[in-house]
Amino acid sequence: MKGSEYQGPDSRAVQQMFAGIAARYDFLNHFLSASVDHHWRSAAVKKVRELTGVPSTSMLCLDVCSGTGDLAIALHGALKSRVIASDFCHPMLTRANAKMTASGTIQSIHNLESDTLRLPFRDDIFHAVTIGFGLRNLEDARCGLEEMRRVLQPGGALVILEFSKPGVPVLKHVFNFYFRYVLPKLGAAISGDEKAYRYLPDSVWKFPTREELAVLIRAVGFQQVVYVNLTGGIATLHWGKK
Repeated sequence: MKGSEYQGPDSRAVQQMFAGIAARYDFLNHFLSASVDHHWRSAAVKKVRELTGVPSTSMLCLDVCSGTGDLAIALHGALKSRVIASDFCHPMLTRANAKMTASGTIQSIHNLESDTLRLPFRDDIFHAVTIGFGLRNLEDARCGLEEMRRVLQPGGALVILEFSKPGVPVLKHVFNFYFRYVLPKLGAAISGDEKAYRYLPDSVWKFPTREELAVLIRAVGFQQVVYVNLTGGIATLHWGKK
């Protein structure tokens, strides 16, 4: 499927699904990925630092589809920048707010309940926009990318962290087996919602390939678009500049 032809899941269904698993979301993320997700977020933060070249304390970053705030917290922790963490699922933001209060970052990270397809910001204000494991959950990925570009300053950086399909044959078979048969059962046992953890592999299979996503990012106007595989292609980091 071409990236421009991709139709994402229904927004309301995604919102309800994440509301249902918010209480156990963080534990499951780290447990089911063997905590490799920490490494992936660190790679995204490092790329933001490389691309912006702006003194950290003067930066304003936007993390969309922020969920419980792990990437937003990592951005502030590494860059000391101001961060707005945006998500349209209230229970996820409630979890994020509690984590930020506990970690003492609540004064520097502002949680905002908003839809990535209709961001409530004026044009050209952020130095960087990030999205971690959320692009495939948007009903209209192209519209979401256009909104991210709109709110970026000229020269600003977009960094996308997303699951992808491994290219290494052995890893691909192991990944497919784990995602299709093991992860849904473990997720159901811990969260009580097997459907949510069947959605994860299904959404990855349906999402555009890393190459198709790069084409789509360029098509909405980003320049210097590059991607790199992480952990054998289980995740991919894309970036570009406005």
